[in-house]
Amino acid sequence: MDKRILVPTDFSKNALNAVRYALDLYKKLHCEFYFLNVFRLDSYTTSSLLVPEPGSAEYEKAKAKSEEEFAKLLEMIALHQDNHKHSYYTISSFNFLSEALKQTIAHKDIDLVIMGTQGASGTKGVIFGSNTVNTMEKVRACPVLAIPENVRYTSPKEIVFPTDYKSTYKRKELNYLLEIAQLHQAHIRVIYVSKKMDLTEEQENNKRLLKEILETVDHSFHTICEKDISYGITSFAESKKSDMIAFINRKHYFFGSIFSRPLVKEIGYNATVPILALH
Repeated sequence: MDKRILVPTDFSKNALNAVRYALDLYKKLHCEFYFLNVFRLDSYTTSSLLVPEPGSAEYEKAKAKSEEEFAKLLEMIALHQDNHKHSYYTISSFNFLSEALKQTIAHKDIDLVIMGTQGASGTKGVIFGSNTVNTMEKVRACPVLAIPENVRYTSPKEIVFPTDYKSTYKRKELNYLLEIAQLHQAHIRVIYVSKKMDLTEEQENNKRLLKEILETVDHSFHTICEKDISYGITSFAESKKSDMIAFINRKHYFFGSIFSRPLVKEIGYNATVPILALH
């Protein structure tokens, strides 16, 4: 069965970089790529009582502009990255990004979302824009892979997987991590960052279970004593020249404590590697 990948785009340089990364990462697999553009209307605001309707001149003009940009994108793909294993579909939507993502994921049975991370302002130090942070926090139906602006695709060979060993792992949660590792013969480095080096009995049991799940790929376990968890993760990833950081995004738990909004930006700025949020 084809893998279905959703790539939101605003046709910016950063979004185009995410498209290229997505096509290269899965170049060996049969995939359906759905490119989503959420278009806006200049005169429309959330406080306005009038919602532009399909068929109105302003709506159709904005939609036509979106479709023109899609035609250019597909032309670029055909020239530089066309792959007979890939098929491409475009969706122009007048909607909020979060709602458009939710609807497309449900209606198209999407397996994975891949998106760029640059904030619209391009402010120095704010690599993870609010749209990306919100998507990683809110999208629960499938994994989200965020690609920093300056990351050029290389086949991932080192993937860092931070954990606190406090939760029981399920194989299906790690399917995409295992798939990427197997696809690219990558080494998964499991990292435990904590002020206390010793593990409880429960943590030891969870670690053993994780080891069993990872037995089909190259992997290793590492422990770092560090108060600042995000710094520990990014420093370790840099020291190993890692190509990706993956984590299980459990609601109000791991993401909330480690990848809170300022830390997401910090990790994006310091590590400059793709971040894979698993669910």
